[in-house]
Amino acid sequence: MKYFTRNEQTSIAPLIVFRLIFGLLTLFGTIRFLSKGWVDEMYIQPDFFFGFYGLEWVKPLAGDWMYLPFILMILGSFGIIFGLFYRLAAALYFLSFTYVELLDKTNYLNHYYFVSLVAFLMIWLPANKDFSLDVAWRKKKSFVSIPKFNIQILQFQLACVYVFAGIAKLNSDWLFEAQPLSIWLSSHGDMPVLGELLKQKWVAYLFSWFGCIYDLFIVFFLLMNRTRPIAYFFVIAFHLLTAYLFPIGVFPYVMISLTLIFFSVQFHEKIIIFLKNKISYRVEKKYNTVITETRSKNMFYGFIFFILLQIAIPFRHILYPGELFWNEEGFRFSWRVMLMHKEGLAQFYVHDSKTDGEIEVINSDYLTRKQEEQMSTQSDMLIQFAHHLQQEFKDKSLKINNRTYQIKNPTVHADVYVTLNGRPSQLMISKNVDLSSLKYNLQHRNWLENFKD
Repeated sequence: MKYFTRNEQTSIAPLIVFRLIFGLLTLFGTIRFLSKGWVDEMYIQPDFFFGFYGLEWVKPLAGDWMYLPFILMILGSFGIIFGLFYRLAAALYFLSFTYVELLDKTNYLNHYYFVSLVAFLMIWLPANKDFSLDVAWRKKKSFVSIPKFNIQILQFQLACVYVFAGIAKLNSDWLFEAQPLSIWLSSHGDMPVLGELLKQKWVAYLFSWFGCIYDLFIVFFLLMNRTRPIAYFFVIAFHLLTAYLFPIGVFPYVMISLTLIFFSVQFHEKIIIFLKNKISYRVEKKYNTVITETRSKNMFYGFIFFILLQIAIPFRHILYPGELFWNEEGFRFSWRVMLMHKEGLAQFYVHDSKTDGEIEVINSDYLTRKQEEQMSTQSDMLIQFAHHLQQEFKDKSLKINNRTYQIKNPTVHADVYVTLNGRPSQLMISKNVDLSSLKYNLQHRNWLENFKD
């Protein structure tokens, strides 16, 4: 079977259906985010934000101005749905959404990363060249066919989520200990009907092994005409079950809806014909192809580069020694979905060398509850918080034995204990380490205590 070739043409219908679904999902997701008050909770209330390495300069807008990116997301979503000023709308949504996601790694989720990547791809795809207001109102050319790689790049991006999630599950905790599913499923023991069943260890093993096999192979079954219907049934069942059991938002519905891109051209053409008939959409002239040879070539090789990056990034963790789930070096942006359950306790101390005085820090004075929970188990965030505390206490007064001293050169230390996938809590960072003196970079953090399995 030929796959990802430059010259093969196909119907534009799957891309149009994908545009409609993606636009509706982004619109719903943005409105949902606003309605739950998360803008205020995550981006207005916090005093400190954990920026991504190299992107710490990305800062939130002041006060209620943080609602502006979400308004732009809504405008972008409408433009995507209706295909009006489409490329501008897709770029507007991508930039606004990605800006918000880069503000604080506390809020990082795999499906946010996925949405950013798809939104980026949509900027370059000719998804407004049929059944759009760009064609109906702005008199842009309408086309019947496009190079097939425009559809295949979207299939590839969905395949990344599934396949890399499956590869990540090939570890001893997931397969041989049924962790962390044993912890999460047993917590639903009071659930009506299924509660007692979910407490059983064998159920956790069943879920673990089925989840691994599903992620590894579902894409291959979706690509084949004969197995696609039953494969899609499993897609629906799998994601509805995860949505029922775990609080992972709209991600299951995103995957159920966008996975339709694997369906046949005829399936999508029927949907487009039905919608066009419903609204009496008519265009007088259509062209056979949409992209010039030069542009097609540039897009094709640009997508090849994108594919190589998407394959390489999830494997960057092999550059670091030690246990990945412990140090989390190379963990993000690698489709490691629901693979670990970590809890931590981080007690910070600010020490002044001049007076030998020391203050125990109350983390909640500086962080939201969610920030504190995430920070307490992630080594890069622990360094960032230590640097923040050093700046907060520099040149501040410290009262010891009824005498007041000026803190000139504060150092920040912490005792950090973490439990991973049900194991007993163990020391991750010793108080002997001066966290404020450590650089926040991408090098291996050899100052972390070794993981004891």
